[in-house]
Amino acid sequence: MDIEECVEKGLLQRGKPDAVLAGKEWREAGLDLSEAKALLKEKRFKRSIEAAYYAMFHAAKAILFKEGFREKAHYAVLVVLENMVKRGKLQQRFADDYRAALHAREGADYHYSYSQETAVDLVLIAEEFVKEMGRLEPMGVAKG
Repeated sequence: MDIEECVEKGLLQRGKPDAVLAGKEWREAGLDLSEAKALLKEKRFKRSIEAAYYAMFHAAKAILFKEGFREKAHYAVLVVLENMVKRGKLQQRFADDYRAALHAREGADYHYSYSQETAVDLVLIAEEFVKEMGRLEPMGVAKG
């Protein structure tokens, strides 16, 4: 699926760039990342995985808001990240990391599948991902 298909299916909406909402998403990304680290120290691995994923989700959403997109499904964020990879704006590993984080969060939430190892790895991945999204802002998403 590409960006245009996501728009057609209602998974992604186009609008005006919104720096205010992007700023709110950056704050949430930072809060979630801090929470993921604290939860990891408390050995609350399921919640740490969830918070690490949401740090990544909010960092990516900040980019979407800056570019005039609003996601209506978490999968649409991945589609935008894959678009960035195709355009040479993002290394493939960051899209892969987001996909893995999404699956880890779903595993923790819906299938009771989580571990200390996954939590540790995901917190480290989230730190790198959030940093990379900050480096990319604004990213210049192309149509399709």
